[in-house]
Amino acid sequence: VLQLCSKAGELIMKDQNVVAVSSPLTVVGDIHGQFHDLVELFKIGGNCPDTNYLFLGDYVDRGYYSVECITLLVLLKVRYPQRITLLRGNHESRQITQVYGFYDECVRKYAGPTVWAAFTDLFDLLPLAGLIDGRVFTPHGGLSPTVQFTADIQQLDRKQEVPQEGPVCDLLWSDPDECEGFQFSLRGAGYLFGQDVSKEFNYCNGLQLIVRAHQLVMDGFQWHHDQNVLTVFSAPNYCYRCGNVAGIVEFDDSLNHKVLTYDPAPQRGGAAAGREVPDYFL
Repeated sequence: VLQLCSKAGELIMKDQNVVAVSSPLTVVGDIHGQFHDLVELFKIGGNCPDTNYLFLGDYVDRGYYSVECITLLVLLKVRYPQRITLLRGNHESRQITQVYGFYDECVRKYAGPTVWAAFTDLFDLLPLAGLIDGRVFTPHGGLSPTVQFTADIQQLDRKQEVPQEGPVCDLLWSDPDECEGFQFSLRGAGYLFGQDVSKEFNYCNGLQLIVRAHQLVMDGFQWHHDQNVLTVFSAPNYCYRCGNVAGIVEFDDSLNHKVLTYDPAPQRGGAAAGREVPDYFL
């Protein structure tokens, strides 16, 4: 695992903060350690490298199999680096993973924190957003009051622990809302941003759409802001109790999109033992 993280880091650190990707490809939202559902996702969306994938982050925490999820995705990145892109979510951080399960899972499965440290070092290198054919912007969370153009993001120093404020934090933590402008977020990090913000950002950057993850949506996807923003969430029955379906977004080579939804995969084996994790915001 340590060698895998090292090899993946050599590849990922070469990516820009906003990594350019080309259609056709499939966009995937939060996974959150639900390994059986990740396997089901590949059955529905197609195996890598037959399908190109863009994952929007939050691979770990809450589910029982974070180690298996992130290991599989990093293996695929090393094996097929041009076919799969991994972005950073707000849970790809040392602080969050020590609270919501990934740290404890690594210590339990590897008898110490060494593997957790290797993965969290790798998380520091993950890009902050994707740009599909220059037309679809894909952060994990949302927009920032200090970022007007995608080119501004390229100037940021991403190779660090997720800060508690500032544009890197905002891209990973913010949410669309029915407000005007930017408003304080009850998450305690990032902002709520209104339709005026997303429409202006899309216009200034020549975008047709923002696709993001970060929020539980019961149908696996949800439109916001007069279809300027699309949320996709790819962990069905989130936390094994929320009852939601999951979604992924397929883009063809003309950037036409189609949302595929799916139910939880059958569970094999019992849940791993571990302490309860706090709810914060599901």
